[in-house]
Amino acid sequence: MDWTATGGLFDWTLEFLISRLSNRAIAGQLQEIVDNNLGSLWLHELPGSAQQEIIGHLRNGLISAGEEQLPDTEQKRVVLGHLQELVDATHAAGFPERSGP
Repeated sequence: MDWTATGGLFDWTLEFLISRLSNRAIAGQLQEIVDNNLGSLWLHELPGSAQQEIIGHLRNGLISAGEEQLPDTEQKRVVLGHLQELVDATHAAGFPERSGP
């Protein structure tokens, strides 16, 4: 699954996940990506349970968190559109549906 975003939006998205993940080791890996400006996450390299949890959070909270937390600027709709592209990519990549994160 590929998703291209600015560095700031990518980091914001990882921080959204970091605060919600139950697996703190995986959250730590995501924090390292942010801290070191690595700019990419290979979801398929994570354990299946972490993949499912991440997909659940993306599908069931990313857009509402963006609406709530991102600054109200003239670009906010564009940024929310990029977040929606990520959510849509989880479906296109064939990740199964879950009832929640």
